[in-house]
Amino acid sequence: MQVSDRRDVDGSRTERPTADLPAVLPTVSEVLTLDAFTPGAPVVVVGGAALEASVRWVHVSDSADVARLLEGGELLLSTGSGWPDDPRRLALFVTQLAEVGAAGIVLELGAHYRYVPAVLADAARSADIALIVLHREVKFVTITEAVHRRIIADQTAALEARDAVRTLFTGLALRGAPTEFIVEQVGLTLAAPVVLETVGHEVVVAHVGGAAETRTLRDWARRSRSAAAAPDRDGRTIVPVEARGIRWGWLVALPGPAHLAGRDAVLEQAATALALGRLADPGGEEWSRLGRRRVVDALIDGRFTGLSAVAARLDAAGMPLVGTVAFAAVALVSSGQGGDAVPVAAAADIAAAAIGARVVCGTSTTVDDGSALVRTPLILAVAGRATSAADNRADAFTVALEDALRAGSTSARARVVLGPGTVIPALEPAAEYERAVGVLVAGLRETIDLVGADEGLRGSSRRGADGRRVAERPLTRVVAALRDDHRLVAHAERMLDPLLAETRARGGDLLDVLTALLAHPSNRTAAAEAAHLSRSVFYQRIALLEDLLGVDFDDGEQVAALHVAVLTHRLHAGG
Repeated sequence: MQVSDRRDVDGSRTERPTADLPAVLPTVSEVLTLDAFTPGAPVVVVGGAALEASVRWVHVSDSADVARLLEGGELLLSTGSGWPDDPRRLALFVTQLAEVGAAGIVLELGAHYRYVPAVLADAARSADIALIVLHREVKFVTITEAVHRRIIADQTAALEARDAVRTLFTGLALRGAPTEFIVEQVGLTLAAPVVLETVGHEVVVAHVGGAAETRTLRDWARRSRSAAAAPDRDGRTIVPVEARGIRWGWLVALPGPAHLAGRDAVLEQAATALALGRLADPGGEEWSRLGRRRVVDALIDGRFTGLSAVAARLDAAGMPLVGTVAFAAVALVSSGQGGDAVPVAAAADIAAAAIGARVVCGTSTTVDDGSALVRTPLILAVAGRATSAADNRADAFTVALEDALRAGSTSARARVVLGPGTVIPALEPAAEYERAVGVLVAGLRETIDLVGADEGLRGSSRRGADGRRVAERPLTRVVAALRDDHRLVAHAERMLDPLLAETRARGGDLLDVLTALLAHPSNRTAAAEAAHLSRSVFYQRIALLEDLLGVDFDDGEQVAALHVAVLTHRLHAGG
């Protein structure tokens, strides 16, 4: 076959696509699998890493001066009839092809070369450019058309993928999708871990597979800064989340498979959706607080893969635990006239800063007991390992936070309940570290349970630190620990069934009266005040309760059994 049969356009530049989608271009090795190459019996002479070069177009030429016509990424098809005979000029010819970025050389044997010259193979190997020989004659136009169809098909698929990505994230932005859902969609789209971080490299939201969570998030801030400064960014794809001159953070995709639309394009569309969300809600929650709130919520709900992942999440969100005494706490505040919770996070940050500590807050929720109280879980980390000194500073934090919440509330009802402190040791040995974190997580859940079950903890009285610690409610702690024991549940149902049946039939406040009486067993006046009843009406309710329940409130054992039943009921009723 002569060169003229192959549409040799030597002497004029090849028109080729210029789309900026290098990730979807086929490689030399992929091109060689096309059926069009099969009749030529192709053999790779120089391959290896060179076969992974992207093929942007196919150029057919036998000219020794073809390098000046190439722009990079071309696969050269040739019979070699016009190539230099001098070995040094032939080696220079190959070097020039590599310098302009040619993807590879396909040489058909027979018309000019009957075998591959050693100098040609050596030069290709030195220049790290793929060299393939065809042992049988083929129509170059068939190969050209096949490769170009593949390239154009891939480009079309890439454009369609970009359009799908644009549609996805534009829709999320228009619907006001929450930040965490947008980040989750990025991770699912890229099939790779994705992290949204603040400008200070604190994690806001992370979409990371369970097994890799600890490894990915541990020491995140330092490694993220290092990656951002590295020339190759440690294989990460990083785009800013910004608009109108304001930068809120960075969207980071860790190494993963290529995407038809391009990883950068996916992240850019998602970053735009996130930026639009910030512009649409300029008064919304700061991202740093959002990240910490989501971590606390995950701990409460049990949405973590392991205890090491718990600490890694907190550390990545800007709340390192190592070397601190960590306390679980719950803030209670009136929801106010409008039903909106008084913001706790800002007040907690100020109170913690005043004692040189750090605090993270979970989501505020209304206590489901008709009290109109809003409950906010917190984790307070006080630097140091001396528990007595940390206890004093934690008490100072609760007083300062209560004062701040009372000052900002429409009512005087504000209270902070403090759980026991847990010393968090160094990361190694891991067993001790994970045990301490486990105690902290259990303490957080227990404190929430106790606040829901114990009216005394929710009371608004102030007696210094007295009554503010869950350690001072031993019966409530025992019941909370055994809350799922079927015998305990059966006991509560058996003792309270007459009272609950009366309440369902007639309504009334008998359960509240019973709760107040149990909270103040030796002071009926205080119990009546807690129930918001006059003493005479309160005594009438006591008589009704004794008839309904068949108990004597002067019998300590019966009172204790009733107290256990009420606490169990409140825990299971959502307190």
